[in-house]
Order: sequence, then C-alpha cells, then structure tokens
Amino acid sequence: MSCLVSAAELSGHVGDADWRIFDCRHDLRDTAYGEKAYAKEHIPGALFLHLDRDLSGAQTGKNGRHPLPDAAVFAAKMAACGVGPQTQVVAYDNEGNAFASRLWWMLRWIGHDKAAVLDGGLAGWRRAKQPLDAAVPSYAPTTLAAREQGGVVDAAYVQARLGKPEMLLLDARSEERFAGQNETLDPVGGHIPGAVNRFFFDNLDDAGVYFKSAAELRAEFEALLAGRPPAAVVQQCGSGVTACHNVLAMEVAGLSGSKLYAGSWSEWCADPSRPVAAGP
Repeated sequence: MSCLVSAAELSGHVGDADWRIFDCRHDLRDTAYGEKAYAKEHIPGALFLHLDRDLSGAQTGKNGRHPLPDAAVFAAKMAACGVGPQTQVVAYDNEGNAFASRLWWMLRWIGHDKAAVLDGGLAGWRRAKQPLDAAVPSYAPTTLAAREQGGVVDAAYVQARLGKPEMLLLDARSEERFAGQNETLDPVGGHIPGAVNRFFFDNLDDAGVYFKSAAELRAEFEALLAGRPPAAVVQQCGSGVTACHNVLAMEVAGLSGSKLYAGSWSEWCADPSRPVAAGP
C-alpha cells in the first residue's frame, strides 16, 4: 500500500476493524491546541496522539526537544490503541502533515510498515466533504512487538561526516530559521555547517494541502542529491519532527533510504562545542 492515502480511500475504511486512524494535530507554541481541537471534532473513529506525550521520549536538556521514546514503550502505546501487526494505520493533522509524518516514520522505525498519511490531512478531508464527529472511540488492546529498523543517526554520526560528500544533510526548517533569523524555539539560531535547506512545506502543492506528484518530488530531490544515493541523505530539522516530512516525500518520490537525525538542531545546539553556521 502507498504511504499516502486519499480521503476517498480512507472514507471507505472508517469503522474497519483492521484500520486505525490517528489525529496528530499540534502547535509547537500552544501544545494544548491539538487535544482541544480533537475534542471539538475529528475524523470519525480517530484517536488522538500528542507529540510531546505519545511521540517523544523524556528530555534531558541535551537530547533535543522531541527525542525518540524507547521503541518498546512506543510499540506498547500503539498496542494499547488497538494496533496489531496487521493493522493499517493512517495519520493526519491540520498542519500540512508535519506531525502525522512523525507517527508514520516512528511506526516504520519499529518495523510496522502498514502505515500511511492522509494526503491533504484534515483540510483535504474537509475539501472532500467528509464527516467529522466528536465521539472518542475505544478499541481493545492488542500486542505489537518493536523491531527497530535503523534509519536513525546521532550527533556523533553527523559530526564525523561534516563536509564529506558521503553525507547530504537536509534541514527541513523554514528558510528564516535555517538562516538563524528570528529563532524562537531554540536558544541558538543557525544551522549545522554544510546543511542544505529543504523546507518541508515545499513538498506540498501551491495551496499547501496535498503532496506534490511523485514525479515532481523526485525531480526536486534528485537535484539536491546531485548523483548521490538516497542513503546518503540525513534528514534533520529543529527537533526531528518535520524532517520526517522530507523522509516521507522522498519515499513518495521512490527515493527510499534516507536517515533521520532525531535530535536535530535542538540537540546539536545544546552542546556549545559543536560548530554552528548562520545565513542562507
């Protein structure tokens, strides 16, 4: 199955016992927003997952704003929501699927490949004139084993390859934050030296709703790759969330194999001994 699901396809599986839908809406500056929005209305049958509580581990002050949780703990969380080995998971949000992509990536990270993102997110669902409700469903818990698949690297991996052609570091933040301007989320502005800016929002169409076509995404990412294999790419952002959007976009483009630097800029800049660059 594709890693993107249309509203039309998902609507045919609302209530399907073998499908599970997750609402991942979030606001980095108002972390209560997603839960409140979910309580008001959501796609029927959807459960809510909070970025900080459910899709991140404990912060130490040195491991970034959204460190990955223990894989077994995350798998147990999914199992408690009724996700088993054969369950098709579909994630969505209302922020261009920036947060839904994190859930998609994490499921693949623990070896659950039956994961997809709703193309268009909640905006696309509304455009398709599909229903919403406020009912909070309940599903019987099941079991799900974590089988870590790799695809994640740490700061030492990145630092050892700075300036080397074997690594293409893609930063998914906005151009402004990449340049170190008006930084409001992290204590230090700038980017990792040698990183190339690929704003995650550029993966979407002109309306900022649906993903661009596979052909268009492939052309754009191949231009960045400049002959390198997809496995040379290390994706990063502010805290390892929107970087997953670029992983997903490359997957849609048929360019599988890029890695995630989960700690990303918020981890990198927490150590003053690491180099920092600024400007475009």
